Amino acid sequence: MRIARSVAVVALVVLASRLPAADKRPMTLDDFFAVKRVAAPQISPDGKHVAYQVTTVDLAKNKSATALWVAATDGKGEPKQLTAKDFPGREPRWSPDGKWILFESRGGLYVTDLAGKEPLLVAQISTGASHGIWSPDGKSIAFVSGVYPEFSEKPFAESDKLNKEKEDEIAKSPVKAKTFTKLFYRHWVEYTGDKRQHLFVIEVNFDPARKALPEPRNVTPGDRDAFPTSSTFDSGDNFTFTPDGTHLVFTAPPAEGEAWSTNYDLCRVSVTNTSTKWEALTKDNKAADSGPKFSLNGKGLSWRAQKRAGYEADRWDIMVATCKADGTLTEKPKNVTEAFADSLSPSVNEFIWSPLGGWLFTSDSEGTQRLYGTNGPAIVTYDTKLGSVGSITGAGERVAFLKSSFASPAEVATLSFKDGSDGDLSHADNALLAQLELPKSESVAVPVEGDAKMQMWVQYPPGFDAKKKWPVVYLVHGGPQSAWRDGWSYRWNPQLWAAQGYVVVMPNPRGSVGFGQKFTDEITGDWGGRCYRDLVAGLNDVEKWPFVDKNRIAAAGGSFGGYMMNWFAVNDVAPRFKCLVTHCSVWNFESMWGTTDELWFDEWEHGGLPWEKPQKYAEFSPHKKAGNMGKYKTPMLIIHNDLDFRCPIGQGHELFTALQRQRVPSRFVNFPDEGHWVLKPQNSAHWHKEIFAWLKKYAPPGAR
Repeated sequence: MRIARSVAVVALVVLASRLPAADKRPMTLDDFFAVKRVAAPQISPDGKHVAYQVTTVDLAKNKSATALWVAATDGKGEPKQLTAKDFPGREPRWSPDGKWILFESRGGLYVTDLAGKEPLLVAQISTGASHGIWSPDGKSIAFVSGVYPEFSEKPFAESDKLNKEKEDEIAKSPVKAKTFTKLFYRHWVEYTGDKRQHLFVIEVNFDPARKALPEPRNVTPGDRDAFPTSSTFDSGDNFTFTPDGTHLVFTAPPAEGEAWSTNYDLCRVSVTNTSTKWEALTKDNKAADSGPKFSLNGKGLSWRAQKRAGYEADRWDIMVATCKADGTLTEKPKNVTEAFADSLSPSVNEFIWSPLGGWLFTSDSEGTQRLYGTNGPAIVTYDTKLGSVGSITGAGERVAFLKSSFASPAEVATLSFKDGSDGDLSHADNALLAQLELPKSESVAVPVEGDAKMQMWVQYPPGFDAKKKWPVVYLVHGGPQSAWRDGWSYRWNPQLWAAQGYVVVMPNPRGSVGFGQKFTDEITGDWGGRCYRDLVAGLNDVEKWPFVDKNRIAAAGGSFGGYMMNWFAVNDVAPRFKCLVTHCSVWNFESMWGTTDELWFDEWEHGGLPWEKPQKYAEFSPHKKAGNMGKYKTPMLIIHNDLDFRCPIGQGHELFTALQRQRVPSRFVNFPDEGHWVLKPQNSAHWHKEIFAWLKKYAPPGAR
């Protein structure tokens, strides 16, 4: 719920809610890495258990380990670890009869059972197997592997041998040259080169005494990906067996123009297919389709779909069509969530068929991510008590999911439709959280232009006293079509920033999701316009709060948030910040277009190609106003990484050069082995230390 902004109200709320917690301490950087990372819950077919993965970070050894766990959905008994620490387990999937749990480990696919039986290898390929799923009868498994397409039509033994030989040759060769003949040769943090993500099917042999594994079949051969290459269109479950097990239906990237088109389609192939031609089930929609799921009775197929081609942040709706057991559609698809666009605007992040009929889905809503249900003319909002839910999975009369908030890392929880009961299951971080003072968050609303309001989250430091003056860090989120959600982050964690001694303010301006599609759309072509003015309005409000020290306000952001730091730096708001932190940012729209991986994003945001719309690429590009940085002299910390292919490293180089040339206090931190995010434990620790030291230098923490 939003709270109308009033200085008096805020002061009273804060004084009532920020009393020191007895025997608790602020979170430290070591605590941050000690948090266990719970993910990928999967409910058993009978609804009695949930399997999930837990990742623990070893900061000293600079590595992490992921194990499989299981918990009973009735909450009785303690969660049980199924795989040993030296035998990693990821992405669990229950067999249809509930006897086996399929998981990814060591580049292959294994199974274990509820008793934690010694893992049995069931699928292996030289190029690695991932994302395994079961056929409806439990006799086959489908999985993904990245292979060289020129070998994909050969018999498996031959193609696998050729793939391995080519990989080995590349690894051993002193020549590391790469040759490209088409776009989308790199994505996020890696060069995709000439490999393609293909689907394989293998029969399952559970006999540990077998002499050899059955050979997988490549059922999507050819020079095209059969799995989303962009995480924007990854809905978690990207392919599925048909109800009769004879075909696969999957999310396929565009056959042509993959770097500049969002026309993802649902395609269908036989589990014995050898053709490079795939049937497209959604060819009439020129925008994105993804995430196929068959109904529990096998008579319907649903998926997510957008309407506007080229626009990755368009609203997602749930589509449904009746079908035959082999996946053949028997009617024109219907949109089952379109009717709610005006009132709730529930753009569907993920969905499942509800065990009780209809659909369950998650959607952003005013700085949270909620669980919704629909089975007719209305939408039901389920109260899951905490700020954000995701990774939903259902069976019987129960649904399981991850839930988190600013003050609670993700844990597995369940909700019963039969009696309304709910409960937490994994309890992975209870012991640690009991030691920490993690204050509650406030949601405030600030009037902005267009008779609208901008929601902002506020975090207060441990030991906060509203009678004193505190420094502020103003955080701008990435995207820009994203939001600060009431949920735990393992990267930009506001609790950790607040624990340094700062009031942390996280605004959700134009472009943010969860406030209606119109609000999201209003940033297109206008990055430095209304969104910027929204953020300035928020800053104006913050400066009026009686506990804020106007002489110690800093701002930080990554990706689009980094762009906004750069835009702040070249505009007259710059002197109001004592320093800025820009992470993997956009500085020059003109050079960004030719070096980024997903061209559709820039082309949509600017209304066309650079030579078609040169004025739009120039209008809000910070580099065009670079000379202003020399006038304002706002110190800036730049973090940019060599493997960032979304906002390539040159953006950071250009920005740093402009700052240094004008003698603006600046520091450039470069991680050559990281991409858009800093993920390796010790790199992440260094990232935090650099930022906190920069803030401390120019906007010292703590009350005065």
